[in-house]
Amino acid sequence: MAVDRRKRGQAVEAAARELLRRAGLTDLAANALYRGGELDLVMRDATRPGTPTVVFVEVRYRQSQLFGGGAASVDAGKRRRLVHAALRFLQDHPALADTPCRFDVIDAQGDPAAPRLTWIRDAFRADET
Repeated sequence: MAVDRRKRGQAVEAAARELLRRAGLTDLAANALYRGGELDLVMRDATRPGTPTVVFVEVRYRQSQLFGGGAASVDAGKRRRLVHAALRFLQDHPALADTPCRFDVIDAQGDPAAPRLTWIRDAFRADET
């Protein structure tokens, strides 16, 4: 079961990464593990004029919306862990420390091999945790 869950997660994250790449974002990291948290995807968004933005992306999969979908599962505790992991990532990458950041959520549903993806930009702010 753990293997199936891991494969499903990898497939959904790959689909999310491809969506973000098609939108012009570039990869910085994937599955960055820190004590107390993991960053599914870290991307660079230089699609808007001005300074590029570091985007910390949480990918959440649910087979259906029955219990609110994946985005609803990013509760206050999860947001705190993501912010903590993002701070650690920035400490490990000092060249990015002064770069604007945002937190996005990709809500994935349905078949993991071809999920329906909803991209929620700026889903929450670090100062709201």
